[in-house]
Amino acid sequence: MPPDPPIRYRDVLAEPRFRTVFGARSLATAADTLRTVALSVLIFLATGSALLSAIAHGASFVPQLIGGSLLGALTDRAEPRGLIALGYGVESAVALLLATGITPVWLSLSLVAAIAFVTPVFTGLTGRVIADVLPGERYAVGRSMSLLASSVAQLVGLVGGGGAVALLGSGRALLVSAVLHALACLWVRTRLPVGRPARRERTGTVRAGWTTNRRLLRDRDLRVLIVAQWLPTAAAAGAEGLFIPYAAARWAAESASLLLAGLPAGMVVGTVLVGRLVPPGSRDRLVIPLLVLVGAPLTAFWFPLPFAVALFLSTLSGAGLAYGVCVQSRFRDLVPVRERGQAFTLLATGLMTAQGLSPAVFGLVADHTTAGAAVAVAGLLAVVHVVWRGPDLIRVLRTTT
Repeated sequence: MPPDPPIRYRDVLAEPRFRTVFGARSLATAADTLRTVALSVLIFLATGSALLSAIAHGASFVPQLIGGSLLGALTDRAEPRGLIALGYGVESAVALLLATGITPVWLSLSLVAAIAFVTPVFTGLTGRVIADVLPGERYAVGRSMSLLASSVAQLVGLVGGGGAVALLGSGRALLVSAVLHALACLWVRTRLPVGRPARRERTGTVRAGWTTNRRLLRDRDLRVLIVAQWLPTAAAAGAEGLFIPYAAARWAAESASLLLAGLPAGMVVGTVLVGRLVPPGSRDRLVIPLLVLVGAPLTAFWFPLPFAVALFLSTLSGAGLAYGVCVQSRFRDLVPVRERGQAFTLLATGLMTAQGLSPAVFGLVADHTTAGAAVAVAGLLAVVHVVWRGPDLIRVLRTTT
């Protein structure tokens, strides 16, 4: 028999439930990035404090860790359409309130933190819907599309955020964020069919969340896959957070924008190649080379690199992050169906927390050495992880269920 034709992006988008959550999540990601940029600028202009501006930029990470730990069980108990739409609607309302400029700084930061506290629930529900509606190879292609869209949306949010603030001002840019979130809310509310009914459980949400998280992390194979998605991504995020001081020391701070764009641009290219062009049976063999590609190029930043070489290496590192397409497919297959929502909540919470904390950790290294040395240390950490956990990762990916 001739081999089955490869799954295309259009085949995955033909599934209306995936198309809805995919499109709405892409809109919301761009809106989140735009809100962060605009609020950081607004607070800096109002207070003149770089510290408060930085807190506004990173205010979501710790609340996400707490919220994901306490509320993860909701993602397997709730009906997805209503809760996802509610989340986007609340984010729209918060952005609208921030746009008025009447909220003091402490209240603005508190609102952002409160939204971040419940964000893992909406992220986990989205992951659960995608895992439920896309079987087999379609899931791998769908995850490829989701990673691709996330990278593009962040690029659009960063570039468009700066342009929108410059052109419209922070307040009007926040209004744009509110409109994008409102569109995401309406899209989910009107186009996503009602899912399986909410599950009634005797165990409390918080207690069930802690119990399930412990069970997921005690599973050796799941733990290998979870750490494989957390640690290399954190190393790449830590390196990315040092590109501005690295560029300022070598050339000029303005040149950092291209270096910052290198990682997500590389991820876009790598994700398309791995998710669309690589045959499913060959993906497992690419995981270790791609993981090495995340870290190895970054170690070269120890040396004084020409700008073109630094840009090329940052793009290569971003391309390596496409390994997540392969790993998440196996993760979905190993997680019990009744716990999918919480498993994806745990995964997303850890990713966001690691990406939020790693720039500070490697920033401390840079304070005692140089920015280039700290980037190299981040890359070395990713390579060490491959050497340390690579054999276990290969075993988990190739074990048949």
